[in-house]
Amino acid sequence: MKFETRAIHDGQQPDPQTGAVIVPVYQTSTYQQDGLGVHRGYEYSRTGNPTRTALETAIASLEEGKFGLAYASGLAASAAVLTLFQSGDHIVVGDDLYGGSYRLFEKVFRKFGIDATYAQIDDPASFKKQIRNNTKLVWVETPTNPLLKLVDLKALSKITKDAGVLLAVDNTFASPYLQKPLLSGADIVVHSTTKYIAGHSDIIGGALVVNDEKLYQELKFYQNATGATPGPWDSWLVIRGLRTLSLRMREHSANALFLAHFLEGHPQVKKVIYPGLSSHPQHELAKKQMSGFGGIVSIELHGGIAAVEAFTKELKIFVLGESLGGVESLVTYPAKMSHGSISREERYRRGITDEFLRISVGIEHKDDLKQDLENALAAIGA
Repeated sequence: MKFETRAIHDGQQPDPQTGAVIVPVYQTSTYQQDGLGVHRGYEYSRTGNPTRTALETAIASLEEGKFGLAYASGLAASAAVLTLFQSGDHIVVGDDLYGGSYRLFEKVFRKFGIDATYAQIDDPASFKKQIRNNTKLVWVETPTNPLLKLVDLKALSKITKDAGVLLAVDNTFASPYLQKPLLSGADIVVHSTTKYIAGHSDIIGGALVVNDEKLYQELKFYQNATGATPGPWDSWLVIRGLRTLSLRMREHSANALFLAHFLEGHPQVKKVIYPGLSSHPQHELAKKQMSGFGGIVSIELHGGIAAVEAFTKELKIFVLGESLGGVESLVTYPAKMSHGSISREERYRRGITDEFLRISVGIEHKDDLKQDLENALAAIGA
């Protein structure tokens, strides 16, 4: 079956008892057992819940994977990957990534003896140089947050497989509609389902997808042992969102490309970063590796922090706020929001200046979005 069909049907068969065509919200903490140690597949909702099972099955299908695991947040999913390792282990991380992931590696797991070093995200050879005898994992985002850099997943997966190292890919920005890392050799796919998969800015969630059963069983054990699982209502809301993922991603991508072209020609905009632009240094890789370019456009403005303040103050349709991937358009200021946990020196080294903005393009009419940006840009220096 095609993606759009699987998004609506896989893991979501009509309820056998009532015939309900929508997966029920199994709002229960426990389940009746038929005898001592005899149950019907569910014992306790931290361990498993039928609504969550439907979500995990659907996400695995959309990523072309065998096993899915749902979590209470994207960072809970990320932390679950790191529970596979122990003190003395080493991981290699792409050097452009979400600030919360950086904080997790540097402020939480480093004190437990898991060492992280950083490789140049858009150069697979840089990862090869960083791999040591005790390296257990390579972690990347592609496209990255917020600089929208890409890594050649097939080239990187060859390096990790030759070294016997796991490859985890955060696929949040692309979603499984635009990119399927497992098909390019990744071992673990990570999602913040808060973003495009749920798509309506009304839940917090995360997910992992793998193909290896042993790896799945290890992750499943930690999922139950640590308990960072989503409740049935949040699971149901993510299911509701993923059913329209293909439609939304097409609109996000089309609107983002339209606005990226507009912004690229505007005199108040110093720089536009979007994989769909021919000016993007990895545009050809994006065309080869992804089926679309996504809904995130990053920009730098002329005029420093004063320009940023004037621009964001004038926005009427775009909302200034954290997060991304919802149906509404958002503007995020990474220096104070998504990447506030990273020092200014480190941010500047990466290219995240005080004039840098990340735009999550929604699915409103493109002309209204363009007009809103045009009005806000006109306020700079006015």
